[in-house]
Amino acid sequence: MKTYDLLVIGFGKAGKTLAAKMSSLGKKVALVEKDAQMYGGTCINVACIPTKTLIHAAEENLSFAQAMELKDTVTARLRQKNQATLTGSGVDLYTAKAKFLSNKVVELWSGDDREQLSADVIVINTGAVSNRLPIEGLAKSRNVYDSTGIQQLESQPQRLGIIGGGNIGLEFASLYANLGSQVTVFENSPMILGPTDEAVAQLAKSYLEEDGVSFVLAAQVEKVSNQDDAVLVKANGKTYEFDALLYATGRKPNVEDLGLENTDIQLTERGAVQVDDFCETSVENVYAVGDVHGGLQFTYTSLDDFRIVFGKLTGKGHYSLKERRNVPNTIFIQPPLSQVGLTEKEAQAAGLPYQSKELAVANMPRAHVNNDLRGLYKVVVHSETREILGASLFGQASQENINLIKMAMDNKIPYTYLKNQVFTHPTMAENLNDVFNF
Repeated sequence: MKTYDLLVIGFGKAGKTLAAKMSSLGKKVALVEKDAQMYGGTCINVACIPTKTLIHAAEENLSFAQAMELKDTVTARLRQKNQATLTGSGVDLYTAKAKFLSNKVVELWSGDDREQLSADVIVINTGAVSNRLPIEGLAKSRNVYDSTGIQQLESQPQRLGIIGGGNIGLEFASLYANLGSQVTVFENSPMILGPTDEAVAQLAKSYLEEDGVSFVLAAQVEKVSNQDDAVLVKANGKTYEFDALLYATGRKPNVEDLGLENTDIQLTERGAVQVDDFCETSVENVYAVGDVHGGLQFTYTSLDDFRIVFGKLTGKGHYSLKERRNVPNTIFIQPPLSQVGLTEKEAQAAGLPYQSKELAVANMPRAHVNNDLRGLYKVVVHSETREILGASLFGQASQENINLIKMAMDNKIPYTYLKNQVFTHPTMAENLNDVFNF
């Protein structure tokens, strides 16, 4: 049995970064990934990077075939880069499945080959997998895909159905509508983007409809079946017909087949690996990072997990999950919708003294330069402390500007700082002057 200082299971953002960093410090490190097509992790191969590449390709009016070819080129290049970076740093890379035999012994297998590894520190970094609801026929019907499978299509569906109106579902809805497909989204809530500010959510829905997306809200999907090659979806007593169906009903921690039943590692009620504030499991020196421990499913929070575990292992930091706050997010529809902190409704429910303000993107000079007047900036501030409570930025470049607001919130900088800041012109950032001008 080979023994390492550190063994990482899964090639995701936190794990690969930790593996390379610890190897550079002279530690003997191994990383196991079951699929060579997943070198670099979920983000690079089947999530953030390929989907945003496809979205950008649609904006550039590329054809479906050209967009898919570009996506494949980008992901292949980044896979190779990640493999070279990892092995170049001295990490032993195994392409195999991994299963715990005990708290500190992991069996690897690939075909008929078997090997056992042990390590002083083990990090579980297996990410999340698509959650498939128990809808009749969903698992067995043809031309039904999750968010990974929908990226492997050889031809563009002219009619695409999507079950789920969350971040993933809406991004694919926007993408395929921009590519020219007829898209219908089934959402079981009475409104899309429930956690979003209501005014912004309504505006987002209207823009998506302008782009050709239809919505079936308060949808109860009863059955999925096939008629020849078509996919039939029965919802609220009515049957809809599509060329392809995407189910985007959330993702769940990927713990199946890890052999955790052979260990003392505990799971939460929702099936995630239970961790403390330093991402350590119920077994000493076994950690879980990224989506597998049930936190926010973002690449950048996975990277933040790396910071926490690296600090713990080296004694060079005391940062922990309890200190993580004001995590921003962006939904890459058209235009991008970015959010951080509280909405007005949440501030009101919390009983906080607050002020809110909206600024239409059509009033912004840069929007006219961009020839895209769609969108709305909305901010919420504490009326006594002047701290920023939250923001919803719906417009071009929102994915960049939301980070400025996050930094201000983290450092308790009053909103008046952004109100009076000197920004370059013409930019979308300079509109923070106006939206924070109470």
